[in-house]
Amino acid sequence: MLHRKLDQFCSEKRPVWVFLRDQQRWIEQALVVEIAGDLVTLRYDEQDDDELHSWEESVRLDSIGAVSTRLAFFSRTARAEDLETAEDCPESEQLRRQG
Repeated sequence: MLHRKLDQFCSEKRPVWVFLRDQQRWIEQALVVEIAGDLVTLRYDEQDDDELHSWEESVRLDSIGAVSTRLAFFSRTARAEDLETAEDCPESEQLRRQG
């Protein structure tokens, strides 16, 4: 199951948060670049003081304890009229009311 989800995130190019059980640490906002056998290659950036480091790390599938991904986000500083609502959706994509 985990292998299928990681493969899905890889094809969608969605950022993921991965917890490595053996190292007791999170890798944040990584891209799953490749899955080869039981090795998963992750690409991510880390900021240290005033430097930005880019990493590519291969981890074993069985060392991954958890994977999460962001479903949505919005700005807390955005004005209410700037947020998109269901009415902004094209009519062809709107759900029909049943009743």
